Amino acid sequence: METTVDQFKERVQTQITKARWALGINGALAVIVGVLIIVWPNISLFSLVIVFGAFSLARGIIGLGAALSGPSEGRGWLVLSSLAGIAVGVLVFLYTDMSALALLYVIGAYAIAVGIFEIWGAFAAPLDRDSSIVLGLTGVVSILFGIVMFAEPGAGALVLLALIAAYMLVIGVAELVIAIGGKRLLNDNVKRALGSPSQPTR
Repeated sequence: METTVDQFKERVQTQITKARWALGINGALAVIVGVLIIVWPNISLFSLVIVFGAFSLARGIIGLGAALSGPSEGRGWLVLSSLAGIAVGVLVFLYTDMSALALLYVIGAYAIAVGIFEIWGAFAAPLDRDSSIVLGLTGVVSILFGIVMFAEPGAGALVLLALIAAYMLVIGVAELVIAIGGKRLLNDNVKRALGSPSQPTR
């Protein structure tokens, strides 16, 4: 017969698995967008607006769903990051006729916001050491990318597209790495939630 502890353990495992899948899906979306830009270098401004709007909106919805259904510990950064993605996605779809400059500023602001939240998450989220380092470095890269978008908005279209594609690939691969390496995260959180005593050192 399943005990209350077993039921609680199963519930915690399910919640953390959802968070891992959400992070993995978000990473896959970023990689897809990065590859799409690479194979479609002459993408029109309107198409780029639609692609970025759909990307940020999807990331926001998936991340928010995972944050609200997962463990409450250290999820504030994911909630705010997801809300930022949803806000940006809605904004982009409301103004699909925005100029290239406006789009670059939106992408830059979004990247900086996501970077700040990811650095926060590296310290606040219940991640293992390696995943925290990867998440923190991803946040730094995101902020630097956003600054470049604001500092060099007049760079050539191909250069900016290459930067956007590289950014998408970097954050996508990083999130996939964290999601795939989340088995340790799951086990650590289950033990913490159950209040398992630490094993004595030998």
